[in-house]
Amino acid sequence: MRAARVFAGVTAESIAQAGDVVTAPQLRVLVLASAGEPLNTTGVAAALHVHLSNASRICERLVGAGFLDRRESATDRRTVELRLTTAGEDLVATVMSHRREAFAHILARLSSSERATLTEGLHTLCDAAEEYTVATLDPS
Repeated sequence: MRAARVFAGVTAESIAQAGDVVTAPQLRVLVLASAGEPLNTTGVAAALHVHLSNASRICERLVGAGFLDRRESATDRRTVELRLTTAGEDLVATVMSHRREAFAHILARLSSSERATLTEGLHTLCDAAEEYTVATLDPS
């Protein structure tokens, strides 16, 4: 739980970097859109574990605020993809930069062997979390 509090604290501080411009779920959508993979409202709904109508409202607000653009998919004209605007890219870059700096400050306090042990443990945790996420999204 102590580690969860550290991650939550860094996350909260990084969200504060966005000011009152976006909510935490909206920031999550912007981070998803920054990943480079095609994103649509169905993907947003799945990632946030919300109903499609809620995802649509979140995306609509981000489009209205100038952080997201809607574009016709290059591979399927029936699909509308969500992409970051320059303002969205700038906001995500600010938040991610803060996170990197915060974790760099924390990690600088560890020895190289402690960082190596932590890295191994975090890789294991991420692998387990990915399996958990896949299992919760695909009940079959």
